[in-house]
Amino acid sequence: MLLPCAQLGAKSITERDRAHWAFQPVQRVALPAGRAETIRNPIDRFVLARLQTNRLELAPRASKEQLIRRVTFDLLGLPPAPEEIDAFVKDTSASAYEKLIDRLLASPHYGERWGRHWLDLARFAETDGFEHDAVRPHSWRYRDYVINSFNTDKPYDRFIREQIAGDELFPRNPEALIATSFNLLGPDMVDSADQVQRRHNTLNDMTDTTALVFLGQTLGCARCHNHKSEPFSQRDYYQMQAFFMPAKFQRDLAVPTAAERAAHEVEMTKYNAATEAQRKQIEAIESPHRKRLHAEKLAKLSEEAQLAHQTPKDKRTVEMENQIQETAELLKITSAELVKSMPADEKARHKALSDELKKFPRPAPLPMAMALQNGKPARTFILGRGDYNDPRDEVQPGFPEILNSRGADGSFTNSALRTPRSALANWIASPDNPLTARVMVNRIWQHHFGRGIAPMPSEFGTRAEPPTHPELLDWLAGEFIARGWSIKQMHKLVLLSETYQQSSRASAQALARDPENKMFSRQNHLRLEGEAIRDSLLVISGRLNAKVGGPSVLPPIPPDITSTSKNWTPSADSADHTRRSLYIFARRNLRFPFLEVFDAPDSNLSCPERGRSTTAPQSLTLLNSDEVMSAAKATAARVMKETKSPEQQIERAFRLTIGRGPSAKEHDLTREFLAACSSRRKEAHS
Repeated sequence: MLLPCAQLGAKSITERDRAHWAFQPVQRVALPAGRAETIRNPIDRFVLARLQTNRLELAPRASKEQLIRRVTFDLLGLPPAPEEIDAFVKDTSASAYEKLIDRLLASPHYGERWGRHWLDLARFAETDGFEHDAVRPHSWRYRDYVINSFNTDKPYDRFIREQIAGDELFPRNPEALIATSFNLLGPDMVDSADQVQRRHNTLNDMTDTTALVFLGQTLGCARCHNHKSEPFSQRDYYQMQAFFMPAKFQRDLAVPTAAERAAHEVEMTKYNAATEAQRKQIEAIESPHRKRLHAEKLAKLSEEAQLAHQTPKDKRTVEMENQIQETAELLKITSAELVKSMPADEKARHKALSDELKKFPRPAPLPMAMALQNGKPARTFILGRGDYNDPRDEVQPGFPEILNSRGADGSFTNSALRTPRSALANWIASPDNPLTARVMVNRIWQHHFGRGIAPMPSEFGTRAEPPTHPELLDWLAGEFIARGWSIKQMHKLVLLSETYQQSSRASAQALARDPENKMFSRQNHLRLEGEAIRDSLLVISGRLNAKVGGPSVLPPIPPDITSTSKNWTPSADSADHTRRSLYIFARRNLRFPFLEVFDAPDSNLSCPERGRSTTAPQSLTLLNSDEVMSAAKATAARVMKETKSPEQQIERAFRLTIGRGPSAKEHDLTREFLAACSSRRKEAHS
């Protein structure tokens, strides 16, 4: 049954809990009346209505130079070129700004910028973390899936369904299989001595992250006991986890298109026929050693795991299947292990045959990805204090009681048992879910204004700070659903508002009555993220490699860091060193230093909001780092190449770097600086 019973792990829900704003159905809110009726964009009517009750007005509109720079960074994470600024300023048509937004939303770099925001939420990384921090060679495919989803404006409800249950809902769609990597992106102690605990850790991470990212709820606090401050019981937690319990965790699943699979089969047939003799001889040498190594590794497992592996497939229980999946990594035998176990004469023969085999070009492997696949039905129990050694009441897949409006619909229950994650995905992605649309439109608003309408973007619970404009949040959520869950349409709606286009310059009244800008009486000053700063340096210096997608790259990092870590070998192709920061290899235990100093998130956890610190190490990085020094030299060379006189150099340098020409004072100071540099050079050569 989907409704939890009043048993172990249950929690009473109060009328106050039920009345909480975030748990109410999304309503189509009426637009504010009064003077606000003269304003075309509904967003402005909501914001202005609140401002007017506090005797405030919207700030004046930002200049066109400021506006194009703001919206280009917001949508692309890159600075506009001086030529783009000029074209926008000269375009006096009423549709100039709307055309600019449309152009930016159509750019492939839009998906890179907004994909990065999503990857923060998804705790994206390309290694396992923990002591060995082993590489996950296929994780980048999820990153590219996210970029493509934003670029194609994939409806958000489809985006949700693919990530939670793409394998169940769209089994023939490789992209949907890749999407399920979302569930496996958390840290993973692959070589743990307790593989059952390892699986439970992954299930806990899936449950916690799904609730945070899509529902804005801290359900994870109910894992060991009833939530201390929210209306979630321990039973709620394990009913949610039951949706994931049957899943098989695949670290290396082939995800080809039908055409790729067919072509690969043809090529492999040719290859196998040409190399049959060599492969048979190699297998004859390897087979006894593989069996021996397998037996040695198997003997190190628990008695339960050994029994599971030794039981014929058709006689295995669900628990045995789980044991096999949990210990599969520990039984893997590498080629290096095989060769090392051979006597010298077999080693030599093996090498000769392997060298002969290499003369035949092997077809490229099929694309691989981490993914979930549905397994056999599995039992889920409430765990005493979250300990798998203390199973208590058995539970079935179900939703938190406070959010469950479906009741005990038998057909739905049966569906949940057959394809559990599909049931979960469809419930989360339903327009009837009170949280999903609200949470996502709040995230969109957050990244355009620096703070959400609801200030805690992944905490929509009863103890979270309430939204400053609840009617606006509901109206936006309703629009999001009505517009087919189109994220790009929501961008455009927000960006065309006068609220977004305001200057960040605050009036004395606004500072007095709205000091924290909770009423959005002006735009906010926001420091760029590390990725946008680094990418801007590459654009300004003319060195950005704008290639979209593909495997991650490793630019050089300072020698004092690499001397203590053997886990960072720079990419051989120097062109990869100037790719966008999004494509830098995401190692959990060694974050790219330039990005880390500017508050790159900890990828062990979902990050709904980055820190925006201002620190001395940031200043020192911008003064002394190799990244900045290389950019400065390349920018100087570019300016010299594109201009003929010192006056032109000053103008061009300012317009490239900060998007405007110098003031009179800035011009004079820069001219003096250039003269001093010229004088020092002459003295040095005299």
